[in-house]
Amino acid sequence: MPTFQISEAAELLGVSADTVRRWVDAGRLGATRDASGRRTLDGADLAAFLRDVSHQDPDRHRSSARNRFRGLVTAIVRDTVMAQVEIQAGPHRVVSLMSREAADELGLEVGTLATAVVKSTNVIIETTGEHHA
Repeated sequence: MPTFQISEAAELLGVSADTVRRWVDAGRLGATRDASGRRTLDGADLAAFLRDVSHQDPDRHRSSARNRFRGLVTAIVRDTVMAQVEIQAGPHRVVSLMSREAADELGLEVGTLATAVVKSTNVIIETTGEHHA
């Protein structure tokens, strides 16, 4: 069964390690101690927590798209017809190509808070090859 350290869980959840520790202390997330005495979280429990949290999102829109990345616009390249917009959502960099008209209508500028909504029929999943036990 894969396990994750507090810092790894924090990165996956997009929060600080202190927030994860508070959630563990409050009983929102379960944790055990490894042989070194560090708290670790069970991968299946962490996945269940992520599912529950994502379904409680008050900003959730009614849409068939389930992949939403909220972050800051970090770069925009506009020409006369198209715009390339880059969003940094936690550790995830998302790049979108759209019409310049759409980017202008959305008021997108560097520093704008935005959500990238991704719907795709072809999604590739990769692992790093690391296994936590």
